Amino acid sequence: MRKTTKLYAASVGLATVGALVLSTGGASGHGYTDLPVSRQKLCQNGTVTNCGSIQWEPQSVEGPKGFPAAGPADGDICSAGHSTFNQLDQPKTPSGAAWPATKVTSGQSYTFRWQFTARHATTDFRYYITKPGWNQSHPLARSDLNLTPFLTVPYNNQQPPQTLSHSGTLPGGLSGRHVIVAVWTVADTANAFYACSDVTF
Repeated sequence: MRKTTKLYAASVGLATVGALVLSTGGASGHGYTDLPVSRQKLCQNGTVTNCGSIQWEPQSVEGPKGFPAAGPADGDICSAGHSTFNQLDQPKTPSGAAWPATKVTSGQSYTFRWQFTARHATTDFRYYITKPGWNQSHPLARSDLNLTPFLTVPYNNQQPPQTLSHSGTLPGGLSGRHVIVAVWTVADTANAFYACSDVTF
């Protein structure tokens, strides 16, 4: 009887794990930006509180790739469409304050940095930024963004190291508060990872 119970428990455990793997359907690699610091990193490091489950998994903001033609819907870009991470989409932090912003200089070189908790074959990294006069009072939409990336870093299906930095020139002629949307496109799945960073020029 005990043997049968153990076998049954083991079978249920394997079925549960299998269902979890199938339900996530994501890449085995995960990552987020910390330069400029992303909203999910601000939640993870405690700078912003009451963020929900994203504080334990800033690397998991994963959604369909193909942005901006495809990918997360307008209003869900910063959360990659995960309802459990929807705090990231809100124009204010859970406390009602502005998201902390990194100071940057328009037209100057900047070093972007990703942290990976697991690595994955990569197509490229792309960076988008909000347009002058964008609507800061609602969750980010494509109409708020310049849909041509200001920086694209091809990665030729290679795996990045645990920490990856690359430099690019920030767009000129910008002032005030903006949001940078960083997209890490995975080569061999249908997904990409998204990170929104608030900056001030």
